[in-house]
Amino acid sequence: MRGRNLRGELDAFLAGSEQELIDFRRDLHMHPELAFAEYRTTQRIADRLIAAGLVPSVLPRGTGVICEVGSGDGPTVGLRADIDALPVPDEKDVPYSSTVPGVCHACGHDVHTTVLLGTSLFLAQQAEAGLLPGRVRLIFQPAEELPGGALEVMASGGISGVDRIFGLHCDPRLDVGRVGLKSGSITSACDRVSIRVSGPGGHTARPHLTADLVFALAKILTELPAALSRRVDPRSSLSLVWGRVEAGSVANAIPDDGVAEGTVRCLDEDAWHAAPDLIKGLLDSVAGAYGVEAHMDYIRGVPPVVNDPVSVQMLTEAAQGVLGDGAPAPTQQSLGGEDFGWYLESIPGAYARLGTRTPGSPHLADIHQGTFDVDEDCIGAGVRFLAATALTALWEGQRPSSGEPLVGSESGQILR
Repeated sequence: MRGRNLRGELDAFLAGSEQELIDFRRDLHMHPELAFAEYRTTQRIADRLIAAGLVPSVLPRGTGVICEVGSGDGPTVGLRADIDALPVPDEKDVPYSSTVPGVCHACGHDVHTTVLLGTSLFLAQQAEAGLLPGRVRLIFQPAEELPGGALEVMASGGISGVDRIFGLHCDPRLDVGRVGLKSGSITSACDRVSIRVSGPGGHTARPHLTADLVFALAKILTELPAALSRRVDPRSSLSLVWGRVEAGSVANAIPDDGVAEGTVRCLDEDAWHAAPDLIKGLLDSVAGAYGVEAHMDYIRGVPPVVNDPVSVQMLTEAAQGVLGDGAPAPTQQSLGGEDFGWYLESIPGAYARLGTRTPGSPHLADIHQGTFDVDEDCIGAGVRFLAATALTALWEGQRPSSGEPLVGSESGQILR
């Protein structure tokens, strides 16, 4: 087999493109757009892909882009970035701060988008040189924060024919040049539950003549989470946490209705699928004991992101090959939701965390805060990592099962 110096090729590409990518990210940061309203962002992405000789397709709603690089009979690898911003005011004093009041890229989606764009441009060069042993599906997904964007992509055939898919997310806890990797669940399912309790109401002096709705609601609030902890394997991390409770308007009247809303989070796919029926059964049991009626609306949000171990190994090889042996870092599970999980319900893949902190910096602005920002060297590191991941996965699909690594951790080479 003949060796290719992938690290050198990426260095040469970024020497001519890194400043353009930084400028592109800053432009997105200055013009953030909320879920399913990313029209300008979509146009900027599509225009740059067209300029590179690619043929992007805008999703039916008018936001989000899908584009394919390469051809032939080899495998198809998907790469996904999310493009929407958050309804959070930008609190940073930087030249590229948001120009949209109350909206900013507080979660790093501008970085994700720019990293995928840079990867797209590099892979387009590879394809033109005949160096792609298959195809790469570029998915610039709208509405991750809503959520709903992943389902929109899937309904439009965005992952049809894709053999394996990868994505990444900014992580301000990791230094630039490092990537957080984990097999199995890396983020949680996140659903929403709304419970409405009703009864006849009455006087607080005579609770025995009516249904004490507030007391019953309090029991529901405490008993449901407690019962779940005994009915489900604790390793699934299935939890129900309330965020809103409302009942009554005066101190001496038992109300006739009350509401509780919260979120259900879970790291295990089987427990996630079983959660609605289990919670409904527990709710009926508690409500029945106190003579009130309880109605539950269970709204699916996103499944857990469960990383495929083979795909994580590909990420590991890619990171070592182009960022160095010390680049892969273990990362913790998060109970935050991420709609990349919908893709992994259908095809294997993995989700990584991209280090965005300046090495040695004590400053840590977490995501979903108006002060969040990144060390822009993470853009070049992200392009190196994502491009190497795509190529590793493509060659893995071509290669006989020999156990030989595709990306040399010492030389940064892809072997073929």
